[in-house]
Amino acid sequence: MAKISILGGGSWGIALSVLLHKNGHEITIWSALESEVEMLSKQHEHKMLPGVKLAEDMIFTADDAEAVKDKDLLVMAVASSYTRRTANRIGSLVSPGQKIVNVAKGIEDKTMMTLSEIIEQEIPQADVAVLSGPSHAEEVGRGIPTSVVVGAGSRATAEYIQNLFMSEVFRVYTSPDVLGIELGGSLKNVVALAAGIADGLGYGDNTKAALITRGITEIARLGTAMGGRFETFCGLTGIGDLIVTCASMHSRNRRAGILIGQGKTMQEAMDEVQMVVEGVYSARAAMALAEKYDVQLPIIEQVNAVLFEGKSADLAVKELMLRDKKIEISDDMWKE
Repeated sequence: MAKISILGGGSWGIALSVLLHKNGHEITIWSALESEVEMLSKQHEHKMLPGVKLAEDMIFTADDAEAVKDKDLLVMAVASSYTRRTANRIGSLVSPGQKIVNVAKGIEDKTMMTLSEIIEQEIPQADVAVLSGPSHAEEVGRGIPTSVVVGAGSRATAEYIQNLFMSEVFRVYTSPDVLGIELGGSLKNVVALAAGIADGLGYGDNTKAALITRGITEIARLGTAMGGRFETFCGLTGIGDLIVTCASMHSRNRRAGILIGQGKTMQEAMDEVQMVVEGVYSARAAMALAEKYDVQLPIIEQVNAVLFEGKSADLAVKELMLRDKKIEISDDMWKE
């Protein structure tokens, strides 16, 4: 049995706490919001995961030291926009070599840093890993079979975390490609916004398939330019996560995109979804990275124009369709 703290009382952190508790671990759930701690303590249920009950022996706290000290693993499950603030807040309490696994997805728009890079910057003494994949909280909390990938700087850390999370309904693979895992998990949210916008405009399966396949091409193009491995973008944290996020109504990014396609502004869509829409925060960072690494991201570029420049969604789709003619794969196989 391991002592594990979930840092963040949102739906994803709660779903993972249920999984880890069923695996026999001692679970503490921390939130910076006293009201959230009180709600979880009294109701033993999160309002976003109705019917998913939290065990009576789980500990709920807003005390930083209680959540961090003497824990075998810290699961960083706060929204990406709060990762730096949370890491800075607990940094002095983290012991040298203490393991932290980030399970959120995003890129910091001002610095263009991945979330694990932020945690390593704020808590240099920690042993930081990531866990990602096609894994909606609503399904993990109910025990629906799911597969994910854990990435770490060392095989030992990856396998340690793999063993903690692995169960008959939660299969965990390991990978050394931390950067590729995080880029896939972050950039797919931007493409999911595009998929939702297309749905909101009333387009069909053909459009969705085009966005998914060309979207993973953009993600891999940028990811490999930055040093990620191409195989990662063909796997669970690349095409796998992209498919589930573009297709499912569990996806807050797709839901927000649908609302934008129906004519709502970015802020109106985010307010209606009532959850952090990570793709909005990653979209600008993706374009800054594209400029830095000199790669073309036409879908993500149009998403940015719709989100931040007031461009109409239908015009964005038309411009994507009317781009200059391209080849899909290398044409050096043709003899003439």
